[in-house]
Amino acid sequence: MAGPQADPELAKRLFFEGAAVVVLGVPEGTEFGIDYNSWTVGPRFRGVKMVPPGVHFVHCSAARTAGGTETGPRAGLFLCLRPRQVRALRWEPGSEELREAAPGEEEALGRDLREMDAFLGPYPYETLKKWISLSSFVGEAAVERLQPESGQISAFSEVLPVRAGRHGRDRAGQKLPPYDAGCGSYAEGVARLPEMRPRAGTEIRFTELPRQTYPDGASPEEITRHSMDLSYALEKVIARRYAGRPQDLLAELQFAFICFLIGNVYDAFEHWKRLLNILCRSEDAIAKYQDLYANLIFVLYHQLNEIPSDFFVDIVSQDNFLTSTLQVFFSYTCNAAVDGALRKKAEKFKAHLTKKFKWDFDAEPDDCAPVVVELPEGVLTD
Repeated sequence: MAGPQADPELAKRLFFEGAAVVVLGVPEGTEFGIDYNSWTVGPRFRGVKMVPPGVHFVHCSAARTAGGTETGPRAGLFLCLRPRQVRALRWEPGSEELREAAPGEEEALGRDLREMDAFLGPYPYETLKKWISLSSFVGEAAVERLQPESGQISAFSEVLPVRAGRHGRDRAGQKLPPYDAGCGSYAEGVARLPEMRPRAGTEIRFTELPRQTYPDGASPEEITRHSMDLSYALEKVIARRYAGRPQDLLAELQFAFICFLIGNVYDAFEHWKRLLNILCRSEDAIAKYQDLYANLIFVLYHQLNEIPSDFFVDIVSQDNFLTSTLQVFFSYTCNAAVDGALRKKAEKFKAHLTKKFKWDFDAEPDDCAPVVVELPEGVLTD
């Protein structure tokens, strides 16, 4: 677990002030990690010491082959650590997850920490700045608000059918064909599957973003305007969950990104995209919440720097999501109502992305094309 030399003063401070995460019963060959770092568990490994106080993401993947060359799905949990705190986690063989140890067990480990010191690896603090840049807005309150009730972040959550479908009469009630009916295509086969939902308490509690972006009773002109400028929808999100604390949206954006990038949760990536979309396409809100958007640029700068360039070819750029969304954002930051400091920061960010990813933000955005919106039934006849 040794790494390149870093600030000796920081190392000294962490030696005295750092927390310890003790893990019990983890099988040899399991992949164990904290934040950006991961290792294959050996016979002497019992956890990590000198962990900087704050929020951290501890994760593991069970070995599928001898020596840990292949591992199973990743599962993890967020820990909020205080200075000199000892947190104990115990491996659960059945679920292949780490769970909080009993309080008494944790207290005993705290007393015996010196004896265990030789079995604890030091936190690789040369990666600390990178972790802080990805989690700077995620505090204990955000973790409590967003994490599943179970506390576990799982790459593949357990799902259950919304309704039973074991018998033919059940499938008939759901208008599903019999099991022995042929499928003409993959899409048809997927459509025939019963509706599923995550087991209660296992889903990440992300904010539900509004599907309707305009107020009830809106005119056709208002529907079109609110479909292009999503500020009304964004204000609904802020009022419903983040009243007086719009910056907390950035904590949710970072939480989703960490769950995807490190926790391998694809649904978190989908939420990250939807939340970024509503933030970037809200012209009036950009002028109103300029501190929020200055910090959004900081968050995105560090998030996108941690993803390999070819990642976007397969996952993001297949529908040109990120380039088109940021193109609209950069056009909105040119508004005269936007402070000069924010405009300058946006221009520097745009230049950085153009150089790093070779993205073209100067072509005519898709949003300049005629917009066709679906009007509610009866809106033209009222």
